[in-house]
Amino acid sequence: EILREFGYSEEDDELCARLLDSILTDRDVKKLLERLERKIRNKDVVVFGAGPSLTEKLKRYKSLLSKCTLIAADGATTALLENDVFPDIVVTDLDGKMDDILKVDRAGEIILVHAHGDNIEKVKKYGNEIKNMVGTTQTDPKKFKNLMNFGGFTDGDRAVFLAEHFGAKNIYLIGFDFDGRIGKYSFTRNKEIKIKKLEWCKRLLDIIENVIFL
Repeated sequence: EILREFGYSEEDDELCARLLDSILTDRDVKKLLERLERKIRNKDVVVFGAGPSLTEKLKRYKSLLSKCTLIAADGATTALLENDVFPDIVVTDLDGKMDDILKVDRAGEIILVHAHGDNIEKVKKYGNEIKNMVGTTQTDPKKFKNLMNFGGFTDGDRAVFLAEHFGAKNIYLIGFDFDGRIGKYSFTRNKEIKIKKLEWCKRLLDIIENVIFL
């Protein structure tokens, strides 16, 4: 249904997924997945979206953050670093500010890189540079040796599905705004498509029970 609504090519999705899968051939993906589980299982998790309320709520809930595992969705990484908050995990399709995402990777934290038909060139450019990488796809992961599909569509809801998959105790959401406004950290070039994506994000988040909007 999503492929149809947005006119995405399943063939291009698979092409990019094959590329990412091949980059991960000699990586210890299992070890990173075990680290992910340790970071999330039975923990309180905060997932940061790139909505316009992000900066203000980062400051408001700063005392909560030290007790939680922090997952940044793509562009939200930049807002966190600007506010001296370091994420434990980044979920990205490589649309965010790559210098900041690479900084998190160099610090040894885990980057989930998503392969889809629109980011083949970025996967080629950054795939070998990101060392602590778990690859994800929205196609059938059984076709690949090294890719996962935890569910979700946008970086934000994929981050929430990740937390749910690994058994987070509570999932707090900061910077998830569904009022038609686009935050500056979303780095979006097409507002109309972004709003449609946010509508899907909200529909998908409604599936997950232990989500708390802050």
